[in-house]
Amino acid sequence: MRFSIRLNNDLTIPEYIALAQHAEKFGFDQFWVSHDLFLRSAPVILAALAKATTRIEIGTSVLNPYTLNPAEIAMLASTLDEWSGNRFNLGLAAGARDFLEWVGIDQAHPLAALRETINAVRTLQRGEPDAHAGTFLRWTNEAYLRFRAPRVTPIYVGALSPKMLSLAGELADGVLPLLFPPEHYFTVKPFVLEGNAKRVSPKDGLSRNEKFDFAACVWVSLSEDAKAARRVLAQKIAYYGHALSPLIWARLNLTQADFEPITRAMMVERDEEKAISLVDERMLQIGVVGSADDVIARLEPLVNAGVTHLSFGPPLGPDLLYAIELLGTRVLPHFGKDEG
Repeated sequence: MRFSIRLNNDLTIPEYIALAQHAEKFGFDQFWVSHDLFLRSAPVILAALAKATTRIEIGTSVLNPYTLNPAEIAMLASTLDEWSGNRFNLGLAAGARDFLEWVGIDQAHPLAALRETINAVRTLQRGEPDAHAGTFLRWTNEAYLRFRAPRVTPIYVGALSPKMLSLAGELADGVLPLLFPPEHYFTVKPFVLEGNAKRVSPKDGLSRNEKFDFAACVWVSLSEDAKAARRVLAQKIAYYGHALSPLIWARLNLTQADFEPITRAMMVERDEEKAISLVDERMLQIGVVGSADDVIARLEPLVNAGVTHLSFGPPLGPDLLYAIELLGTRVLPHFGKDEG
C-alpha cells in the first residue's frame, strides 16, 4: 500500500514545510500541492519542501498546459527532479474550464492537449528534439532541453471525465481521480482499466499495468469536534462543488443546479458563511467527516476491491497537523503500513 497527502495551495511556505515533515515522519509516501489560479505557486512551495524533507516524494496536483506552456512544464519537472534527488512527480490535467475562463483562456481540445503535452515532456526529458505539428502543440526542431534531465519524471493525470480517465490509464504513470464520494472508485475504475488495456511499452520503459499507480484521492475532515470538521468540509464543497464532474454529481444524486445557489453566494455575493450554510448532507457525502474509524469504514471496501494507494486530501480538518498524525497512527497501520 502507498499513502499520500494532498493540499491546496492556500497556505504559507512555513506551514507546508511543517506539514510535509509531519507527513514524512508518520510514514506517508507522497505529498502533493495544488496549483490553482490566483493562490500560491506550487513549484515554489515544492522547491522549499525538497530541501526540508529527505524521503517523501513531492508533486503538483495539478499543472495544466494552457496556463503553463508544456516546454516550461518539462523545464520545471526536470529542475525539481534535479533539486529533490528525483523525488518529484508531475501531476497534469487539462485544467478546470471555469477557472481558465477567469483569465480568458479557451480550453480547446483538452484530450489532445494533454496527450501531446505528456508525449512532449517525455521526449524533451529523453534529450530529444520535439518537432511537433499536432492539434495543440506546433513546435520546431529547436524545441529541446538545453540541459540533461536527471530522468523521465513520473507523470500522473488528474482526471474526472470518462475520456480523461481512459487517457490516464493508457498513457500516464499514474492517475489522480477525485473520488467524491470514496465509493465513486467503482464508477471510475472501469474507465481507467479501459485505458490500461490500450497500454503499450513506450521508449521510456513503462510497462503495461504493473507500474501504473492508481491513487484513490479522497477528501477527509478529521476532528474530535464534529461540528468543526463538518464546517471545514462544507467550506471546501462550497468553493469547488460546482466544478465537479457530472459523474460525481450523479453518484451523489445531485446536479450542477443544486450548487447554483451556493456558487452565487460564494462567487457573486461573496458571502462565505451563507454558502457554507447551503451545503446539505448529500453534498457532505463527497468526503468523510469524523474520526479515524469513520475513514477506515468508508475506505475498507476500496482496499478490499484492490486499491493500493490511498491519497488523503483537503480539507483534512481544522488542525492539519493533528489530522496527518491521526491518519499516520491509526489509518495507515490499519491498511498495512508498517509503523516505523
